[in-house]
Amino acid sequence: MPFKIHPAGLTVAIRLTPNARTTGFNGLMAVADNKTALKVSINVAPEDGKANAALLAFLAKSWKLPKSSLSLLSGHANRLKVVLIEGDGRELMARLNTL
Repeated sequence: MPFKIHPAGLTVAIRLTPNARTTGFNGLMAVADNKTALKVSINVAPEDGKANAALLAFLAKSWKLPKSSLSLLSGHANRLKVVLIEGDGRELMARLNTL
């Protein structure tokens, strides 16, 4: 699973494809160390952090979370990213696993 409990909430491993034709979820993919990342495409170019901002806005809207609860922990200039969702990690994991 791409989700992991974090002291501040829940982290999500993301494999971002910027400058795509459409914005959406594209399944899961294996990454290093037998981990899994959620594949997401965004129809915004990776310029000046615009794709990262679009990713956080898309995730917040899709998961019905406030934008202020999502932040980028790592991968600011990389396609592999870790997003932090602030809140109760166990509750968030249960909620997101049902979507």
